[in-house]
Amino acid sequence: SQSLLSSFSCTGSSILSALQDLPSAAWPCRSKMEKHLQAISVLQWVITFLAMGAACTVLLIYMFCTDCWVIAAIYTAWLIFDWNTPKRGGRRSSWVRSWTVWTYFRDYFPIRLIKTHNLLPNRNYIFGYHPHGIFCFGAFCNFGTEATGFSKKFPGIKPSLATLAGNFRLPVLRDYLMSGGICPVNKNSIDYLLSCNGTGNAVVIVVGGAAESLDCAPGMNSVTLKNRKGFVRLALQKGSDLVPVYSFGENDAYKQVIFEEGSWWRLVQKRLQKILGFAPCLFHGCGFFSSESWGIVPYCKPITTIVGEPITVPKIEDPSQDMVDLYHSMYVKSLQCLFDKYKTHFGLKESDILHIQ
Repeated sequence: SQSLLSSFSCTGSSILSALQDLPSAAWPCRSKMEKHLQAISVLQWVITFLAMGAACTVLLIYMFCTDCWVIAAIYTAWLIFDWNTPKRGGRRSSWVRSWTVWTYFRDYFPIRLIKTHNLLPNRNYIFGYHPHGIFCFGAFCNFGTEATGFSKKFPGIKPSLATLAGNFRLPVLRDYLMSGGICPVNKNSIDYLLSCNGTGNAVVIVVGGAAESLDCAPGMNSVTLKNRKGFVRLALQKGSDLVPVYSFGENDAYKQVIFEEGSWWRLVQKRLQKILGFAPCLFHGCGFFSSESWGIVPYCKPITTIVGEPITVPKIEDPSQDMVDLYHSMYVKSLQCLFDKYKTHFGLKESDILHIQ
């Protein structure tokens, strides 16, 4: 009897111990599952950017050769009818911008948005985003979705991330981009947003563009800005305030082979950039299942986007070059101050400087 009681006591203790250990044993599985979901959410965006437009174009053409040609014809008719919508403010969807997939996207790196000053809803703004990186992960997450809470941090301000106009000529991809409030980076589109869409608009322009992506690599703090003055002239013509934005960690998402200036490969990259509108970079990230292998999944490196102080810009329909140069120099100085103020908070040293090319 004593032995039986002792045995029962031991068994009960073992069961209790197992039950106590059960939750802690389940957590690693949940964490691993979340990590996979985060990687999938990022991978789908990378694949979307690289292949969705081309794949949907091929599919549409193929459908014309099948019994589904009626569907293809209807969509093509709609495409023609809707062709100018991207230039007229697009077709933003709060529902798409708030998809849960974007929170997984945000948490993969993770990505944070930091507000330094209030923005007035009765003004329009041009955000200059730096640096470009390979895929502008910070720009997309912060301004193309609500994952980092842009609308809560800047109430009354509606962001429109500007990207290659060619993307809006591709079926399905154009609609997907517009649903996030993304617009073509051309004069007609930006003119409409800053002149015909009321106030409280913030057009986000990745100033360095494709040229800047050729020089991005982990640890690089370089922006292409010295001769980029078109956005300043536009701000003066529309009376829209300039806001410098810098993303620490944007260049750390991928490793890239950077060819020397004047080399044959560099010349090929620049030539293709002029033809295609984007720079063909030779880059790699990690594999889906292992961070030790190579792949197109970006590295898990924190990206912190700092929205700086707005520079009040007067409205001058035909600004002189001197006026453009003045506000450009003010913008450059503001960006440098923003970088210097926050660099030590995000892994950089006090001696690190922002190289402006």
